[in-house]
Amino acid sequence: MNLKELSEILGLSQTTVSRALNGYPEVSDSTRRRVEEAARHYNYRPNRRATSLATGRSMTIGHVIPTSTQHEMVNPIFGDFVAGAAEVYGARGYDMLFSQVADGDEQSAYAELKRKGTVDGVIVQGPKVDDDRIANLNEIGIPYVVHGRSSGATQDYSWVDVNNRRSFQRATEFLLDLGHRRIALINGLEDLDFAQRRREGYLEALASRGVEPDPDLMRSAEMTEVYGHHETRDMLQLEHPPTAILAASMISAIGVRRAIEEAGLTIGRDISVITHDDDLSYLKNGQDIPIFTATRSSVREAGRILADMLLRRIENPDAPPEHILLEAELVVGRSTGPAPKGT
Repeated sequence: MNLKELSEILGLSQTTVSRALNGYPEVSDSTRRRVEEAARHYNYRPNRRATSLATGRSMTIGHVIPTSTQHEMVNPIFGDFVAGAAEVYGARGYDMLFSQVADGDEQSAYAELKRKGTVDGVIVQGPKVDDDRIANLNEIGIPYVVHGRSSGATQDYSWVDVNNRRSFQRATEFLLDLGHRRIALINGLEDLDFAQRRREGYLEALASRGVEPDPDLMRSAEMTEVYGHHETRDMLQLEHPPTAILAASMISAIGVRRAIEEAGLTIGRDISVITHDDDLSYLKNGQDIPIFTATRSSVREAGRILADMLLRRIENPDAPPEHILLEAELVVGRSTGPAPKGT
């Protein structure tokens, strides 16, 4: 399948098809979607060398990965995000470049990518509360978008984020409505913005019902299965253990469930669990009935949205920044129930 054949099938000029696939703003959204769907259906891939020569672009998107987070390269959450972004990149003729750098070298890595013209833009992952990458990228002048937000950033930028504060506020309220008062939070690293927002939502819900938060029930670390298991095991040994647990990741929640079962308890009866579910392709939360009650938001869809946003910025770098806040869905599964009597 070549450009001429695809154009004939669509009944459009080769110029229109080419511009639609390369994100030119003068092509309507309906036409662009029609062309991209046809390109996927007929497995059409633009000639990247020809496109690069015609546009003066590298036709490559960058992802800079610090050494300390290299585990994300095999993390199913990161994998699903990249899979969603790749669908958009592929339809528009773009490749991806992953650069692993030492901790603290991200700024120099972005500057080098800009100097060499290696990539046309970058997606920034895991923003911290006061993330200096934003000011740095604005100064460098390379198009970028952020997966998440940075509360302390003073400069404007384009981002797509989940309403983490509201999702964990709703989850905590759900548990409070079931009579739970000793609700634990097994959070992510709280220098990351999403984790701080989730903690804020949890604390706001407790405060609204007059429940004093217990520091012994609030934990923060990298979201692994082992972390979820160890923290749950330790909290279940407290003199006054939690009757419910909020976990920041499906991966951590698997460890939470393991610790509960090892303690001879039944999830949903003896102790309730709510987790955040990124709706992962290879780690599904059950079939017809969810295993976990969860706040659900597809990270793959976020990847698609961010990739499309970034390509718009590459086409029109002077456009004002875009902001998209996604709401998580509260899905009720088998892991929650009324607080045990006498607690």
